[in-house]
Amino acid sequence: NGQTPWGTYLTCEENVNGYFGSEGKPVLDQRAARYGLAAEDAGFGWHKFDERFDLAKHPQEPHRFGWVVEIDPRDPASTPKKRTALGRFKHENAAFTVNQDGRAVVYLGDDERGEHIYRFVSKNKVAPGNDPANRDLLDEGTLYVARFEAREGELKGTGQWLPLVHGQHGLTRENGFADQGEVLIFAREAATRLGATTMDRPEWVAVHPHRAEVYCTLTNNKNRGLKENQPLDGANPRAENPYGQIIRWRPMGDDHGSDSFEWDLFLLAGNPGVHKEGLMAGSANIHPDNMFNSPDGIGFDEAGRLWIQTDGDYSNEKQFAGMGNNQMLCADPASGEVRRFLTGPVACEITGLTFTPDWRTLFVGVQHPGEEGAPSHFPDGGTAIPRSAVLRITRDDGGIIGA
Repeated sequence: NGQTPWGTYLTCEENVNGYFGSEGKPVLDQRAARYGLAAEDAGFGWHKFDERFDLAKHPQEPHRFGWVVEIDPRDPASTPKKRTALGRFKHENAAFTVNQDGRAVVYLGDDERGEHIYRFVSKNKVAPGNDPANRDLLDEGTLYVARFEAREGELKGTGQWLPLVHGQHGLTRENGFADQGEVLIFAREAATRLGATTMDRPEWVAVHPHRAEVYCTLTNNKNRGLKENQPLDGANPRAENPYGQIIRWRPMGDDHGSDSFEWDLFLLAGNPGVHKEGLMAGSANIHPDNMFNSPDGIGFDEAGRLWIQTDGDYSNEKQFAGMGNNQMLCADPASGEVRRFLTGPVACEITGLTFTPDWRTLFVGVQHPGEEGAPSHFPDGGTAIPRSAVLRITRDDGGIIGA
């Protein structure tokens, strides 16, 4: 989801905090806590064998991680480059587009409850056909964070992109930001100082292929309405949000470089079988035949159909009754219609979507089927151990997928 016009790919570092830990007593400040760093790691134990990951010995080492990294998948001898101008946080994806004025624009989600949506606009323009010149385009530009505003009771409104620039809007040495480097390393703290809107776990972002319109999945947020910094608002309207939603925005003047935009909620996932009315039932385009929770991966095909993948609660119980396993759906952005396309095996996440250039083959990832001992034997069946897999999907008549 991060392909560039010059043939490289923007891959993302996400849950990097879990690889750091310590047997000692590291000194961890508020900034470290904001990025989820703690003496107890996520169970990987790397710090026991490589002191680089020991927070007591190398407290600055986590700052090297949590970036977007540009790689050249066609050249194994090439050197990956961390594009630090795009900020440090839990990068779920990098949605690239070329603005009408030729500048590169990258939209970014920070996959954490109560974090933010970002935008990067390059200083220089894309030079068509000059790949060597474009290779460093993402080193210079401005990183912005989004603030969503709405009238009370409305699920739409306007918004602003706030620049994360050292020396502006309180991002100064006096407030703990010595230079632009620290603004980018501690992008979350800088976003808070600017008054950015806390969101319900921003995951994938996708840009419409034919018009200036951007979509972002907000997967869920058990903290919404319970924490002081995560109040209910138009963009995140449900307390302890278990289902998630998809927000979309349109830049003013169809200009991705504009600092203003209009937004609305394309859909609210929900369960109309459990909640007969209200926001928990979902938006009007959600019904018992297509209901789902926790939208995660999204992407467009050439025709402008929006493909939605889920990574949520597959217990099929209580407030998730009737929802079944994780799945993939297809939506029409114009009408709002949503149809289920496929359902995954037990205890998996459906993630990753890629089309062949003729749009007649679709590749979809099935991740960790049968996790935590769930009774899955995907994909081999019988008594086989479950394995992650990539599906190749074609139509029997050889036609375009989704048409």
